[in-house]
Amino acid sequence: MTESLTDATRVPRTSDHPTDPPGGTVPPGPDIPRTADVPPPHGAVAAARISRDPLWSRIALAVLLLGTTIGYLINLGANGWANSFYSAAVQAGSQSWEAFFFGSLDSANAITVDKPPGSLWVMAASVRIFGLNSWAILVPEVLMAVAAVAVLHLTVKRAFGAGAGLIAGAALALTPVAALMFRFNNPDALLTLLMTLAAWATMRAVDFQRVRAALRWMMLAGVFIGFAFLTKTLQAFLVLPALALVWLVAGRTTILKRIGVGLAAVAAMVVSAGWWVAIVELTPASMRPYIGGSQNNSFLELTFGYNGLGRLNGNETGSVGGGGGGGGRWGEAGLLRMFTGQVGGQISWLIPAALILLIAGLLLRGRAPRTDLRRAGYLLWGGWLLVTGLTFSFMAGIFHEYYTVALAPAIAALIGMGAAEAWQRRDTAIGRIALAAASVVTGVWGNVLLSQTTAYPAALRSAVLVAGVAAGVALLAVHRFRSTLAAVVASVALIAGVAGPTAFTVTTISEAHSGSIVTAGPTVSGGRGGLGGGPGGPGGTAGTGGMRGAPNTQAGRPAQGMGNGGPQGGFGQSQNGTGGGTGDGRTGSRGGGTNGLLNASAPSAEVIARLTENSSQYTWVASSVGSQNAAGVQLATQLPVMAVGGFNGSDPSPTLAQFEAYVQAGKIHYFIGGSLGGQQNGGSEAASEIVQWVQQNFTQVTVGSTTMYDLTQPLTGSSSSGTSTTQGA
Repeated sequence: MTESLTDATRVPRTSDHPTDPPGGTVPPGPDIPRTADVPPPHGAVAAARISRDPLWSRIALAVLLLGTTIGYLINLGANGWANSFYSAAVQAGSQSWEAFFFGSLDSANAITVDKPPGSLWVMAASVRIFGLNSWAILVPEVLMAVAAVAVLHLTVKRAFGAGAGLIAGAALALTPVAALMFRFNNPDALLTLLMTLAAWATMRAVDFQRVRAALRWMMLAGVFIGFAFLTKTLQAFLVLPALALVWLVAGRTTILKRIGVGLAAVAAMVVSAGWWVAIVELTPASMRPYIGGSQNNSFLELTFGYNGLGRLNGNETGSVGGGGGGGGRWGEAGLLRMFTGQVGGQISWLIPAALILLIAGLLLRGRAPRTDLRRAGYLLWGGWLLVTGLTFSFMAGIFHEYYTVALAPAIAALIGMGAAEAWQRRDTAIGRIALAAASVVTGVWGNVLLSQTTAYPAALRSAVLVAGVAAGVALLAVHRFRSTLAAVVASVALIAGVAGPTAFTVTTISEAHSGSIVTAGPTVSGGRGGLGGGPGGPGGTAGTGGMRGAPNTQAGRPAQGMGNGGPQGGFGQSQNGTGGGTGDGRTGSRGGGTNGLLNASAPSAEVIARLTENSSQYTWVASSVGSQNAAGVQLATQLPVMAVGGFNGSDPSPTLAQFEAYVQAGKIHYFIGGSLGGQQNGGSEAASEIVQWVQQNFTQVTVGSTTMYDLTQPLTGSSSSGTSTTQGA
């Protein structure tokens, strides 16, 4: 009994599972999952050994999860509406179940966002419970971070021990882009959590010897990927090659049964994603909102076009400022994209070490049986990192730095697994060399990334470099050290490795982030600006389509846009792409007014009062070109605002004839703003036609510094009162 209790507290080591026979055929046995290298259980004591973790690991896990929760909640309210585009859709979904289901931008269901509504469902449900406010929208994202850290810890711990799981969980929580996106309302937080859950379920499937149990877990993995598709379409499928490889290689049954289970998992994925797609595609267009981001009102076209192949080849019809085949405005595509400019500080801190430890881990598991659980872990997380990372590196279409949060779980897992494996095998040359190389390269690369910003003292990057290299040299001889000294060396290596990303994470949490393009950490040299000038302040001019400059980058070209300050209709120019705001290339443009391609601004109290007056008489209290323009007004009034042309103003929704019909029927009160301007990559010109028609036919009203058009007051002699041939709402 004493021996059993002692065994229950030790960190499990790696060995081959005793029930894995040669050839991969597993005899019938009980549905008992494998815990790394624990012998087949016998009695209650052995069962307790499997289910219970050492006390120190449970305390450490509690500290990690509590620290993630508190850390990510700090300063959360500073993000306000975060991405107003999605916050407006959340507001709409909290008022209308139709908007909730379809992911409409407004509760009158004119048009949807350009993504499926999976992430919106979570936030809209929270708002229905707690009311519309920033915390109700963003706290669910923080809870997703805590869940992702816990699931990653659990997945890694199962094969590599509690220490490896804790390192992996901490590495994920301290990744700068994770601290950004798990405190933001873009779909990427839920996407990352669901993909991590799919990896967990796949590893559980590999861990069972009976086909029926493995089938349940693989189908669950398929369900997670299906709902990830309903969160961000085809990006969810980037992890499928790794999941399939792991199951086909390491599944504990015959190859034919493995193929059968895999097909069942695919079927579960199709059903869990396809039910919503089928409803949307089969619902007549007149009975649902227009599918934002598409050119023919089809979710399938959005999935495989603008949000699919268009992201890979740059042919994104309707986008503003496409990739141009080589990355263009979205950064230069290529093998080193994850390490350059602003992207590097988001995610690349531990990538070199992760790749080193991945190679070492595979070498150390070289003679293990086909079903070896640790090698399965390397294949899964390594495949995830390589496939997703290479896709991001070479995609020629729209690419934003925050996409890289999808790499964070894989990198963190490889760091935890590889470090634990190499440490346990430090008596071998491969183990010591892997530890040393990982420490040195992380120290050097951390120094490089820190040198690209002046936000931190020079002593920090020097300390990271010296500590990382010194620990690396010491690790070459760590097998000769006493346990205390060895632990000190390992601790120095770990601290040096996470010091840089921790600094960026702290900066990320301490700063406000809003708009459509956000990045973690401080501004770095070589970082690029994003599209779109922000709105101008009162009495100023605004550009809504130019390049936003960033420090050490060239300002964008002048852009035509609709401003708020001029009494002559509000058209103005932005010479530097900032549009009178304070855009810095990282957090989106900020400033006064109500127009912008990449960020929304709150309208004045006078505008809100004008729009809310007699609002019950109208389906939409206002309309405006571009989703962000509409979102800012909608969030301020909590009333439906029509986004003409969708996000980029390039969707054919509504057409001029449809808009005329809406006006004729008295469904829209005001028109605010105008053309977004900028370089448009094809798409509809309906928004420009509507702007021109409104200006020629309706009375201009200046409220404070904002110019609007009263669509109930046609100009004398205008043609606006003519009969439209297109049916309205």
